[in-house]
Amino acid sequence: MGILLKPIVTEKMTAQGEKLNRYGFIVDRKANKLQIKAAVEQMYGVSVADVNTMNYHGKRKQRYTKAGLLRGRMNHFKKAYVTLAGEDKIDFYANI
Repeated sequence: MGILLKPIVTEKMTAQGEKLNRYGFIVDRKANKLQIKAAVEQMYGVSVADVNTMNYHGKRKQRYTKAGLLRGRMNHFKKAYVTLAGEDKIDFYANI
């Protein structure tokens, strides 16, 4: 569970899962494509055909309060889109 941090469960990723057999994950920033592929195959028992990764830079945020202007930054993160081979499926809601 060190490489895969959490799945991306949005309307867009649900549609891609049904149509293109593609699923999204937030992963460790230091993980490479081979490590991500091995982690998905081990955790969900599926065969992975392709892995695409993207690094996201944390956005700057600010808000106004009584104490004045507070500034900060969101964390950097990495996304991985995993395309499964054949008729394999991942059901994120099976453990609920």
